[in-house]
Amino acid sequence: MKDEDKTFENERQFMKEVDERVEDRGALDLTYLIEEHKKEIWEYKQKEADWIKTDNILQGSKKIINELSAKLVEQVRVVSNLNYRIVELEKQLEKENK
Repeated sequence: MKDEDKTFENERQFMKEVDERVEDRGALDLTYLIEEHKKEIWEYKQKEADWIKTDNILQGSKKIINELSAKLVEQVRVVSNLNYRIVELEKQLEKENK
């Protein structure tokens, strides 16, 4: 009976040691590696989301700049036409005053 108790106790101690080794595999444990890869994937997805957000802001800014540039060119054209009309009117007034 004592031998059976001793065998049982040895087996129990052995299983406890095996469980501890299984628990503490460190970098070689697949579950640990999977969790680390999941964390890395999450970080990359966050970075990608930030890049997409930044790209959207950039594209929007480019569109605004292009629209403002087109309006500026149009305004320069209008001012140029008005200056031309002013010069013509001044010439016309000079002719009338003579």
